[in-house]
Amino acid sequence: MSSFRTHTCGELRLADVGKEVKICGFVETIRDLGGLVFLDLRDMYGITQVVTSGKEDIVDFSSRIPIESSVCIEGTVRKRDPETYNPSIETGTVEVVIKNVTVLGKRTKMLPFEVNKKQEVREDLRLKYRFLDLRSSKLQQNLILRAKVLQFLRSQMVEQGFLEVQTPILTSSSPEGARDYLVPSRLHPGKFYALPQAPQQFKQLLMVSGIDKYFQIAPCFRDEDARADRAPGEFYQLDMEMAYASQEDVFSVMEPVIYNTFTKFSSKKVAEYPFPRISYKEAMLKYGTDKPDLRNPLYIIDLSDFFKKCTFKPFIDRTVRAIKVEGHMSKGFHEKMLDFAMSIGMGGLGYLEVQDDLTYKGPIDKFIPEELKKELLALADLDKGDTIFFIADSEKRATELAGQIREELGKRLDLIDESLYKFCWIVDFPMYELDEHDKITFCHNPFSMPQGGLDALNSKSPLDILAYQYDIVCNGIELSSGAVRNHDPEIMIKAFEIAGYTKEDIETRFSALFNAFQFGAPPHAGIAPGIDRMLMLLTESETIRDVIAFPMNSKAEDLLMGAPGKVTREQLKDVHIKLDI
Repeated sequence: MSSFRTHTCGELRLADVGKEVKICGFVETIRDLGGLVFLDLRDMYGITQVVTSGKEDIVDFSSRIPIESSVCIEGTVRKRDPETYNPSIETGTVEVVIKNVTVLGKRTKMLPFEVNKKQEVREDLRLKYRFLDLRSSKLQQNLILRAKVLQFLRSQMVEQGFLEVQTPILTSSSPEGARDYLVPSRLHPGKFYALPQAPQQFKQLLMVSGIDKYFQIAPCFRDEDARADRAPGEFYQLDMEMAYASQEDVFSVMEPVIYNTFTKFSSKKVAEYPFPRISYKEAMLKYGTDKPDLRNPLYIIDLSDFFKKCTFKPFIDRTVRAIKVEGHMSKGFHEKMLDFAMSIGMGGLGYLEVQDDLTYKGPIDKFIPEELKKELLALADLDKGDTIFFIADSEKRATELAGQIREELGKRLDLIDESLYKFCWIVDFPMYELDEHDKITFCHNPFSMPQGGLDALNSKSPLDILAYQYDIVCNGIELSSGAVRNHDPEIMIKAFEIAGYTKEDIETRFSALFNAFQFGAPPHAGIAPGIDRMLMLLTESETIRDVIAFPMNSKAEDLLMGAPGKVTREQLKDVHIKLDI
């Protein structure tokens, strides 16, 4: 295998008994039984137990090797006593009797935490000593899986006729929805490169270039806040684009790629494609989010019009959403749900229970006129034994809060099938939305084609225009956004004008793309599933950082390398920057 070893620590079996071997790895444990020393030797392939033969100098030396030192063991493979078999490791039927041990890399500093142990370790400490953290079998298996998934994704795309093309890392700033990372230019004083938030413009330029089907495992850089399913700084996506393609063409390519990947690398059941298509409007009403977890069978209904006819003051002139649950809830359950509702900013959580005689029991029963009670049964499809919860607020808040209540009910009632991956497409996104200053801005991707084209832009209210934009969602996590691209210069000018950009802005900020579209651009569409998020789901990791070799912390700091860090005055001078803060 190499000059250092003949086998890995996960390789030896009963068939190897009697062989002279050399194995290398980290010392995981040392057990000194007085005249006999056992060591567990670990590498990324597994663990092998080694034992001293009783020779005094080897026993003494082995007992004093610091844990996590790197060593080479020379010895003979022998069968372990059946009573001492270790079924938890693949080498558990054999051990290596030491003839010689060489310390290749001695640990000379105290360990900041125990490696490969089930213990709570502060994340900042783990990230500062990431090279030790990565010695754990869990993280190593995650990285091995990551490599296999990347290889598989590449093969899936190549099989469908896609060409892998690498696009630039140093490029120009572009409004993609997040802040850019800027890189100052030494040769061009006062000018900056930007790290790409996505290869958006380049892949569209490839379509204009005649590259029919493009893909790459693309690094993307966004200066945005971290969360459990989002890594700050950089992330990777399976970026793809197709010429002469519609929305459904993209779906037909991506669905088998996603399905095959999750089927191959997980033991969970994967819902078959074609995946459901759910409009953005329906998703927000029915699930209270554009990232619905379809494993949760609960859905939301709108009862705003019904409660206009009732006398319950907190519901008057409010958007009222409701969630039906089959089965009576205990008083303790209602109290816990009320506590949760209060924690997310609700003033309360109204509910009704349907009795066996189809009457109601609950705090708002008396506010519903008798002649309307049967109407409520029909509207909410209620039956005896059901409970219905109510959420009332402004339309935006009621939507958001109902989504959170739905999610919490699904968890507390154990309604979510954890053995399943369930996908859906969210389609028909609004082209525009209002920002916090009531200014019209792009809702999703500024390069998307509006449904209805130029006619829609000229005749409809901006907030009524839909776009050929789509997200793929799995178990409540958005894996990707995509769109049919706007390849028509006239439509592009009008679309950006509505969002407050001039033609001159477009020509300046998107000069290459806008210019290219003057030369006969084909219609094209694409998508870019997030690889890190896919891996997070496949490994059932709590945070996305567990599937990335060297992630930043939640504050976008690389604690291992000390980035971001200060630079010298000379370095700043080279790029024509003077700090005044």
